[in-house]
Amino acid sequence: MQHYRLTLEYDGTKFAGYQVQPEQRTVQGVLQKALTKMAKGTPVHIDGSGRTDSGVHALGQVVSFDYPGNIPPQNMLMGLNSMMPLDILIKDVQYADPEFHARYSAKGKRYMYRVALGKYTNPFKRLYTGHYAYSVDVDRIQTALKDLVGTHDFTSFAASGGVIEDKVRTIYEATCRYDADNNELIMEFYGNGFLYNMVRILVATALEIGNGRRDLHDFIRLFEVKDRQQARGTAPASGLYLKEVYY
Repeated sequence: MQHYRLTLEYDGTKFAGYQVQPEQRTVQGVLQKALTKMAKGTPVHIDGSGRTDSGVHALGQVVSFDYPGNIPPQNMLMGLNSMMPLDILIKDVQYADPEFHARYSAKGKRYMYRVALGKYTNPFKRLYTGHYAYSVDVDRIQTALKDLVGTHDFTSFAASGGVIEDKVRTIYEATCRYDADNNELIMEFYGNGFLYNMVRILVATALEIGNGRRDLHDFIRLFEVKDRQQARGTAPASGLYLKEVYY
């Protein structure tokens, strides 16, 4: 057995998320099927750095796996890409230490969220951005996001479908910039871990702060109340990208 580390990107539009599900097209399922075929029928199981939901994209998802044989990384890269559908690209393959685990070895993750501005939804962006039709003050959002940096209880920003009881996470960086060429807001969140739908809820809250519907420092209040209902909104999956995993 040889242990590998693989980095990939994918368009999540036509996937029912990353994780294998019965009768559903998933990223994990497509990859495992290709690796099993490459291994001449010996089942190959992969471990991902984390799950992405249906419609969520990835620029730097990482997986690890044991392979029954030893294929040079460059050959495996070429072989896998020849078997991938057009919405998955294998970016890098490396040998990995036996103890490396894509999920448990990760020290942090960076997510990016693209918000298309303007009154109407752009048909050519609808699968790759969220959309916000209201006015926003970018300076307000930039100021508000500073309140996220540090270690906090993110109970108010965790979707009810999550099963993890410990809602405390550390955010190292939270930023927002305006991309004038594309009329988009680009938000990025770098932290030691993220709860189910957490980034999408943070984005929806930040947009309401930028629009003046919420107090400038409402993130602080929401940390204290620990009430998901008071955060309310969840930004669409289409604008979210797993950008990078840190080890």
